[in-house]
Amino acid sequence: MTAIELAAIASAAVPGLNVTAFGPEPDDAADFSSALLVDSENRRWRVRSPKHVEASARLETERQVLKAFSPAIRAELPFLLPTVAGTVRQGELITFVYSHIVGKPESIEELSSGGAALALEIGAAIAAIHDLPQELVTRADLPSYTANEFRQRKLNELDQAATTGKIPPSLLLRWEHAMEDVALWRFNASVVHGDLHEDNILLDGPRVTAVMGWTDLRVGDPADDFAWLVAINDPAFVDTVMQAYAAARHETPDPHLLRRAALSAEFALAQWLVKGVAADSARMVADAQGMLATLKADIDTHGGQPISTEPAPLVEVPAAEVPAAEVPSGTRDDAATGTIPVVKPAATGNDAGAAPAVEQATTAGAAPDDRTPGAGSGEDLDTTAMKVIPLKTPPGT
Repeated sequence: MTAIELAAIASAAVPGLNVTAFGPEPDDAADFSSALLVDSENRRWRVRSPKHVEASARLETERQVLKAFSPAIRAELPFLLPTVAGTVRQGELITFVYSHIVGKPESIEELSSGGAALALEIGAAIAAIHDLPQELVTRADLPSYTANEFRQRKLNELDQAATTGKIPPSLLLRWEHAMEDVALWRFNASVVHGDLHEDNILLDGPRVTAVMGWTDLRVGDPADDFAWLVAINDPAFVDTVMQAYAAARHETPDPHLLRRAALSAEFALAQWLVKGVAADSARMVADAQGMLATLKADIDTHGGQPISTEPAPLVEVPAAEVPAAEVPSGTRDDAATGTIPVVKPAATGNDAGAAPAVEQATTAGAAPDDRTPGAGSGEDLDTTAMKVIPLKTPPGT
């Protein structure tokens, strides 16, 4: 759908909207057509039109979530939330028009070059999300899990992933070992964004202006909102984010939060594979298997990121767990250099034909210290899981 078509739809969605200028707006091209509009009073608007039913349902879910944020709660947040100005239904699909928010998303590399000021902003923003009242989620009838319920849910997902027969046994064993490590899962559940990554954080210079993408709000493991940080190639930046987060939280973060975040980033590959199998998408399955093979090779060569608090069991696993024919060209060469694929968490927004956004991480050979002291209330936060791996994004990603 073109920008001029979206402008016409927006005029029907918002009474009195007189569009005088318009242009395309970056978005998930597999799921949405988007445009930025300017009206006769020089106000800006964003219009998003879904390309399929699942994308439309996501927008409708987000609208319900945003309704749960009262004006008082919004006023307490250090960033803005999207505001739905109007909608238009076209058959099974609903187009949404939003009041425009200043700011734009930046890449992982641009974020890490933003320095301490930006890291402090990101840490404070995540803390504000996790300190939201849990009643906001339960009143909106959104998912809510205790720590034990969340761990059991992950184990169930692991069982489902294992039934595909397409995941290297050593990875299944590694994840099962971490999920059964009770000490790792002693955390206080909090409100979680659920789909937090660089594309959903709008910046204006070193300032976080807005957080977008609220389709997966829930009460659960706060570590899930840190999985995307695995792709930050700057330990000092990550440390500053964590220090700001710990200082801003109303309660002290659990010491193993970053280990579970690293586990979440790895396990996202299995979740993508399961989604591909369910959608009967050969492309999704092949993409997932290639990334899983790369992850396995990295762990075999370098030991991988520490995710469990206990040593992994010594179990012999056949070297050729994934047939060479199932590994995309270039995977084995990448694996030899220690390259780890990282999928953005909660990649449920992609359709059956689109691969998830992937970053890659290169493992350093030296073993790190087990703990790195932080500042403020995060003094005992275990940052090992984020400090083992310097990260980079491959060309063309």
